[in-house]
Amino acid sequence: MAPPIGNDRHTSGHTPGHTRRALLAGVAAAGALGAAGCSRVATASTSGGELLDRLKAQGVVRLGIAGEIPFGYIDKDGQLTGEAPKLAEAIFKRLGVDKVQPVPTEFGSLIPGLNSQQFDVVAAGMYVTPERCAQVIFADPDYQVLDSFVVRKGNPKGLHTYKDVIAKKAKFATGTGYAQIQHAVDAGYKQSDILIVPDQVAGLNAVEAGRVDVFAGTALTTRAVVKKSAKAESTTPFAPLVDGKPRIDGGAFAFRPTETNLRDAFNVELHKLKKSGELFRILRPFGFSKAEMTDLTAKELCGG
Repeated sequence: MAPPIGNDRHTSGHTPGHTRRALLAGVAAAGALGAAGCSRVATASTSGGELLDRLKAQGVVRLGIAGEIPFGYIDKDGQLTGEAPKLAEAIFKRLGVDKVQPVPTEFGSLIPGLNSQQFDVVAAGMYVTPERCAQVIFADPDYQVLDSFVVRKGNPKGLHTYKDVIAKKAKFATGTGYAQIQHAVDAGYKQSDILIVPDQVAGLNAVEAGRVDVFAGTALTTRAVVKKSAKAESTTPFAPLVDGKPRIDGGAFAFRPTETNLRDAFNVELHKLKKSGELFRILRPFGFSKAEMTDLTAKELCGG
């Protein structure tokens, strides 16, 4: 049985929870570094927190990652990579911190691990949602993401939105814990009729084999998974309707609530990278397009 919606990074804020993701082999090998904790956050001794000063003094920042391509992971050579770690390297260097150190953990353990000081910042492309904003503070999003479908070549059933899926009585699949489960249900698709598969690769296989007509994921993951497929393609990205309104999600770095000084300094450098175009140059090698660049703010996504 699939875990509750919200277990995935790609949640639109319906229900918080743990992740569906298994860590990559390299992450698993380093997993001891990232055991989740549950202790309370230590109160900063000065308003806004002292972490930035401490990081500058020690010259290293610990990044909580969740072992997921393309967000933050250990590659086959044992090296830290992904859009969030590479962006962290660029920004923290500008802040006077020359080294980043990965602390791998499961996605659902990122916020507990951050708040129990297992690491200094979450660098995992985490969606900004009101539920999470009650537990951590976010930088402004470094990317936004829309939904997209994997369909057979030529899209024979003309499936472009969840309403199309319902109208055409298409067989629908998505991933374990994906927010796309709720997106489909909100559109009127019966949840018990959804085929839940482990991930986008399994979704592609289901479409290619004809077991389903469509697999739903983020535009980023569907675009990547069909690259080498001769039988399937991804559809044009679209904003799903959540509570009757188009929903665009954004991913960002997360910080402990006491560390507003670090979050604010991080935001200053992030916006410089956005303005110069350097942000896109950092994210582009990981499959991000200009459509994933964003001016969304954490305040907007936190609900005010």
